[in-house]
Amino acid sequence: MSASRSPIPVVVLTGFLGSGKTTLLNHLLRRNGGNRIGVVVNDFGAIEIDAMTVAGQVGSTISLGNGCLCCAVDASELDAYLEKLTSPAARIDVIVVEASGLAEPEELVRMVLASENPRIVYGGLAEVVDAVEFDATRSRHPGIDRHLALADLVVLNKTDRAPAADVARVREAIAGIAPGTPVVETAYGRIDPGLLLDPAVRPEREEKIRQLSFEDLHADAYDAEHGHEAHLHAAYDSVSAVSRTPLHPRRLMAFLDTRPAGLYRIKGWTDFGAADPHHRYAVHAVGRFLRFHPEPWPPGEERLTQLVLIGSGVDADALREEVAACALSGLPGDVPDERSMWGVLRYVHRDADEREETAEPGEPDGHGLGDD
Repeated sequence: MSASRSPIPVVVLTGFLGSGKTTLLNHLLRRNGGNRIGVVVNDFGAIEIDAMTVAGQVGSTISLGNGCLCCAVDASELDAYLEKLTSPAARIDVIVVEASGLAEPEELVRMVLASENPRIVYGGLAEVVDAVEFDATRSRHPGIDRHLALADLVVLNKTDRAPAADVARVREAIAGIAPGTPVVETAYGRIDPGLLLDPAVRPEREEKIRQLSFEDLHADAYDAEHGHEAHLHAAYDSVSAVSRTPLHPRRLMAFLDTRPAGLYRIKGWTDFGAADPHHRYAVHAVGRFLRFHPEPWPPGEERLTQLVLIGSGVDADALREEVAACALSGLPGDVPDERSMWGVLRYVHRDADEREETAEPGEPDGHGLGDD
């Protein structure tokens, strides 16, 4: 993998029949923020982006006309298609795996985490829940509790069709099943794509002013035709935290291990000062997944920590204070050494051969955040 190319997040999208996950997926494809999205599904017929209804066969790949690709696969073929979608020629920025009909979400997450593909990174499990049919779905499919407990993000959909009291009751039930997991309420699957997708960074996208693309025109036309989708129903909180003082590795890990309820993603770079003066550490956290990636400091760049914390209903000031509390105090005893980095290094990705040679039993290798 090229050092300049970030790993491609693989987001698992799941939800029981009728919850609205395909509607949400179509929404992401229309409002992709400039991202080229690789979609892995086993039913092309439900993907109607650009007014196309595609009838595909297992093992086929088609272009959706807006720079995105769609693959129809069986669960056993997932790894092979991840390899195909992550080839440099595909220029994919994010991959969304729709779990319906493929496999249990737990199995899909396990396959992504166990993949030896160096070009991917786990992007989280988003579970779509029907606010109106939650009780009936739970009665018919008790497995929904297991799915919710595994989810990194819960999208509570169709809230426009349910009384406020019922929505509150469903949220309370979800909180009991999956305490601390962020929940976003929406209608018609209209979450803000920024919750799942980063803005694409590509030379042709960087100009401050550009002509309207086909994607822009199509999305605007679609919104005009579907009046109920003229605005986003579910936004998110994005908090920026900057520290010009290096962070203490152990204090940062303590913060990550006890992250506040509602915090879904963390991304950015960390400066650990004298604990590793040669590298800054890119951090990627989603739900309970954590990965650090050391890279040399760019020549002439100011050394500081820059983090973006994304969630639903989070306290922005409190998050900034918690990050600030991780900074070195300057007191004589507050000097990290190489041993202070051990907690961070547990979450640095190593290639398969190195993992086999050095991994200790039960070592997370970035597949969990803390001990829970």
